[in-house]
Amino acid sequence: MPKNTKVTQREHSNEPVTESVADLLSLEHPMDYKNSQMSMGLSPGSTAPVKALIPSPDPDAEDGRPAWNNKLEYILAQVGFSVGLGNVWRFPYLCQKNGGGAYLVPYFILLILIGIPLFFLELAVGQRIRRGSIGVWNYVYPQLGGIGVSSLMVCGFVGLYYNVIIGWSIFYFFQSFQYPLPWAECPIQINGSQAIVVPECDKSSATTYFWYRQTLNITSSIDDTGGLNWKMVLSLLVAWILVCLAVIKGIQSSGKVMYFSSLFPYLVLFCFLVRGLMLKGAVDGIAHMFTPKLEKMLEPQVWREAATQVFFALGLGFGGVIAFSSYNKRENNCHFDAALVSVINFVTSILATLVVFAVLGFKANIMNEKCVVDNAEKIIGFLNTGVLSKELIPPHINFSHLSTEDYAEMYGIIKTVKEDIFDQLGLDSCLLEDELNKAVQGTGLAFIAFTEAMTHFPASPFWSVMFFFMLINLGLGSMIGTMTGITTPILDAFKIRKEILCVACCVIAFLLGLLFVQRSGNYFVTMFDDYSAGLPLTVVVFLENISVAWIYGTDRFMQDLEDMLGFRPYSFYYYMWKYISPAILVLLIIATVIEMAISPAGYNAWVEAEGAEQFHSYPPWALAMAYSLIVLAMLPLPIVFLLRHYNLISDGSNKLSVSYRKGMMKDISNLEEQDEQRFILGKNPSEAPSPMPAPRPYLGPGGTQEMTNTNYGTSTKTGYQNIGSPESEL
Repeated sequence: MPKNTKVTQREHSNEPVTESVADLLSLEHPMDYKNSQMSMGLSPGSTAPVKALIPSPDPDAEDGRPAWNNKLEYILAQVGFSVGLGNVWRFPYLCQKNGGGAYLVPYFILLILIGIPLFFLELAVGQRIRRGSIGVWNYVYPQLGGIGVSSLMVCGFVGLYYNVIIGWSIFYFFQSFQYPLPWAECPIQINGSQAIVVPECDKSSATTYFWYRQTLNITSSIDDTGGLNWKMVLSLLVAWILVCLAVIKGIQSSGKVMYFSSLFPYLVLFCFLVRGLMLKGAVDGIAHMFTPKLEKMLEPQVWREAATQVFFALGLGFGGVIAFSSYNKRENNCHFDAALVSVINFVTSILATLVVFAVLGFKANIMNEKCVVDNAEKIIGFLNTGVLSKELIPPHINFSHLSTEDYAEMYGIIKTVKEDIFDQLGLDSCLLEDELNKAVQGTGLAFIAFTEAMTHFPASPFWSVMFFFMLINLGLGSMIGTMTGITTPILDAFKIRKEILCVACCVIAFLLGLLFVQRSGNYFVTMFDDYSAGLPLTVVVFLENISVAWIYGTDRFMQDLEDMLGFRPYSFYYYMWKYISPAILVLLIIATVIEMAISPAGYNAWVEAEGAEQFHSYPPWALAMAYSLIVLAMLPLPIVFLLRHYNLISDGSNKLSVSYRKGMMKDISNLEEQDEQRFILGKNPSEAPSPMPAPRPYLGPGGTQEMTNTNYGTSTKTGYQNIGSPESEL
């Protein structure tokens, strides 16, 4: 070693050496950091300034990554993403279909077993690594880096059709500013000298006709595209403009939007609940909903659907949860966030169910009374023609004020006495229970059943405006999360302006979304909803669980959480992540595959001549398209695995996570405060962690003589195993 350096002087002199580690680093040759073992992400050929090695006042902002303005914005963003249209029209339907109050038991159990643990897992890895879905899984286990790509693709598929639903809501929102509501009555057409009701509407209902004919102008099959529906094209354009404006500035703009889009739906739901409870029949609807059918709990189908709903209600696997969490500070209590958001989501589902069944109870009473009136007229006709004897009618019954109880009594007598000809009479039982058992979900609930009920409200336009404005906000909150799940991984991987990326994504999505605003577009919405997300997302979350719990290691992950949060999470999560959640996800995947295999692949087509829906099987090209959605969404998983297994692409290990960089800077700064001889010229260098990435020559103070140490780099891996490297911690 040259003897004129200050480093060697320390061995031969008792004089103090004032040279620091930073001084040494400032004298080293320029280094190609891109090709080094511990790349800082600098451009090729650039030198690392000394000040970059000094911890910044805000370590979480050291890479210029945006951050939430406050905790409330973050919570509202997670709530807005997880609480969506499914809480309003999917959960009530499943509750009604699967045993009413009894359905809440398996749902709550599965929320505890898979919902909260997996939600906590996604929050933790996003917050720890501070990257989007692609970057996170590259760090955890590079060979499963395809998890992030699959999440991004599913987000793209879902975003395409989900924004179409927002477009439908926008159309209904603007149509609500008139009285009477345009779907309140069937239109009249002139046939010669007569004015008659449009036959298609007369065979269905006013709200059904408005939805299928006035709004969608739907064709009779998926084979007949029918051309573009320009009203829906305009509505879709407005929807994408709203989404683009909400996300164009990143979380700074979307966080502000969440104050309104996340809180306003709760105001509307509460108003609807108060108004609904004042309606006749609301109590009947709520009582029907919460009347438990305990035998349903023994059916495997109920548990499968409950698990699926828990899975999608929290937005697991989409990447939005990870993306939002990646903008948090590392010390944020994500365990509390997971429990809070999950409970809010569950309570919201219960609140929405109360509202839906209060309104549907009112609608059922209206329809039941109409049924009684129509059948009473039939009975009067039979009495006048002598088909039925007047002696069959109890003397206390007054046809001008016929109650449902009186009609039920009269119906029972006629059915008993005229048993031989009863089927020919065509009388309906008009039971309230039958009306309440008519399960509706999705668009059928929002755009047909709910709109029909609102036509009977006093001041119906006001309530219609409020309802569809609520749907717009619910959809917007979910779309912001979906778009963040797409843009965040791209922004992490490429240097591109957020504004340019968001505009480009929205323009491309709008053009691709034209598929859904053809006259046959509703059939494609159904196809994407059934095939693009279900199975691929379940597989994605299963692999997320396996990569953390079994590949990275549950013990190591728990230790990382303790370092990050300041406390060790409950052992409950250890067993959930390692055993229970993976087992449940495997069963869910198997059940989903079996369900797809045994259920006929098809859609409900609208038949104009009959004024009703009819199930049609998918033609071969549509079936191929449906299954290709599953394949395309899952294809990145094996491709990335094979490419990295055979070293055909980089595994991303030359990129440091923020936690790695932060730990490295803290370690280097600590060197200046400790004995330099111990770290630089120690008798046993392997005992001390080296701040340098790899063995390489350094110049002495004169700048011309190399400082060499053959043992210098032997401890690099060991030293950095404890300061936040991707290999040692998340």
